[in-house]
Amino acid sequence: MTTMTEASVREFKMPDVGEGLTEAEILKWYVQPGDTVTDGQVVCEVETAKAAVELPIPYDGVVRELHFPEGTTVDVGTPIIAVALAGGAAPQAPAEQPQAAPAPQQAAPAQPKDEPKPEGRQPVLVGYGVATSSTRRRPRKGPEVTVPAPAQAIQAELNGHGGAVAEKPRPLAKPPVRKLAKDLGVDLAAITPSGPDGIITREDVHAAATPRTAEPAAPVAAAPAAPAAPAPVASYDTARETRIPVKGVRKATAQAMVGSAFTAPHVTEFVTVDVTRTMKLVEELKQDREMQGLRVNPLLLIAKALLVAIKRNPDINASWDEANQEIVRKHYVNLGIAAATPRGLIVPNIKDAQDKTLPQLAQALGELVATAREGKTSPAAMQGGTVTITNVGVFGVDTGTPILNPGESAILAVGAIKLQPWVHKGKVKPRQVTTLALSFDHRLVDGELGSKVLADVAAVLEQPKRLITWA
Repeated sequence: MTTMTEASVREFKMPDVGEGLTEAEILKWYVQPGDTVTDGQVVCEVETAKAAVELPIPYDGVVRELHFPEGTTVDVGTPIIAVALAGGAAPQAPAEQPQAAPAPQQAAPAQPKDEPKPEGRQPVLVGYGVATSSTRRRPRKGPEVTVPAPAQAIQAELNGHGGAVAEKPRPLAKPPVRKLAKDLGVDLAAITPSGPDGIITREDVHAAATPRTAEPAAPVAAAPAAPAAPAPVASYDTARETRIPVKGVRKATAQAMVGSAFTAPHVTEFVTVDVTRTMKLVEELKQDREMQGLRVNPLLLIAKALLVAIKRNPDINASWDEANQEIVRKHYVNLGIAAATPRGLIVPNIKDAQDKTLPQLAQALGELVATAREGKTSPAAMQGGTVTITNVGVFGVDTGTPILNPGESAILAVGAIKLQPWVHKGKVKPRQVTTLALSFDHRLVDGELGSKVLADVAAVLEQPKRLITWA
C-alpha cells in the first residue's frame, strides 16, 4: 500500500492572530480527517484572549489529522492540523492506518539525537507536539483525537524518555485534564485514576476538587471532549458553589483592568446634564433621508459630542509612554465603544472617527455593535484605541467610575437617560436628564483639562446645535 512522504504533508501551526498572543483555545473544528480543503477555507474557530477568530488553511489538499480536540488550549506555533497536499499520495483511512515501523519498535528505547529520524510522521500525544521516541502512528477514533496505547508507551511519551519509564513517572492525563487540574489546584499525583490504562479522567479531577461535606455532592458529569457548540467558559458545580475557570476574554480583561488601575492614577469627574434637545434631535434624525437604514440613537450623538470635545481639547487624546518617559499626543481618534458580549467585555474601536460624518459614524457604530454581538470582532478591531465610551445607562445605571483601557488617557461613562424634574427657564419642568462620568489618567491630564472635556461634552448634549458651531 502506498504511503505518503513527509514532503507531501504540511502541518498548519496555531498562528498569532493578535499582537503578542501566546495561546488560543480551539472552539470548533469545521473539518475532519479525510475532508478535502482548499487554500483560504476556514477549518476551525479559536478563541484568543481578545476575540473568537476563524482560521483559514493556506493549503489545497486532504485533512490527514487533527492534532487537538475542541476545547484544548494550544500554544502559538504548535501544529494543530496536518494536510496531505493536493497531488501527493492519498491519505489512508483511519481504520486502515498501518504502523510506520515494525511492531517491535513501538516500545523500543528512544533514538539518540544524533541519529537520523525515520521516515514517516512521528507519533503525537494530544497536546504534547511531535515526540522523538518512535515512529508508531496513532490510531484515531472519530473526531476526538485519542491515544489508546499501552500505559508504558503513554508514560514514555509523557515523560519524554522514549521507551524508558522514569523512576517517578508523571501521572497519566491528557493536556485538557492537566489544565483542568491546574486551574482547580488539584495534585494529579494524589489522584487514583479510573480511566483505561491508568489514565486520569476529568471526573477524577472533579471528584478530587469537590470539597468533603457532611452531605455528599452530586456527581459531576464529564464535559465532552468535542462539544458541538462549546461554551465560552466551562464551569462546574460543587455541593454549594459554581466554579468558572478564568480564561479567554475574561482573563485578558481582568489582567488589563488590574494593570490599568494600579499603573495610571485615576481621577473621575461627574456632571448631570439636561439632554432633552439631544433626544429630540435623535427622533428628527431617524426621519432624515440621509440617515435611513442607519442606527440612530443617543450614543451616536454622545460619540459625536466627545469627538467635538477632543477637537477643542486635543491634549486629552494622548497616552503615557513609560519606557521613553514621553506623553504621546495622537492626531487621530480611534473611538472605543465598550460592548458586553457572551465572551465578556470587549472594546472594539472606530478607526479615524474624527474624520467621519454623522452618517458615516452611525454606520460604523452599527457595524461595530452587530459584529460584537455575533462574537466576530477581530483582534485588529480592538487594537490602537485612543479614547473610550462605556454606556452603562443601557442597564438602567445612573453612572459609574470607569477604569481606563491600557494605553488610553480618558474614558467616558454615560448613565441612564431619565425623565426628571429640572429647572428650565426659571420653572421646574420634566426634562430628559443623564449623568456623565469622565475618568482620566492624572499623569498627563490635569483637573483643568479633564473638566474642560467633560464640560464640552455636556454643553453639546444640552445644546446640540454646537455640533455645527463648534465642529
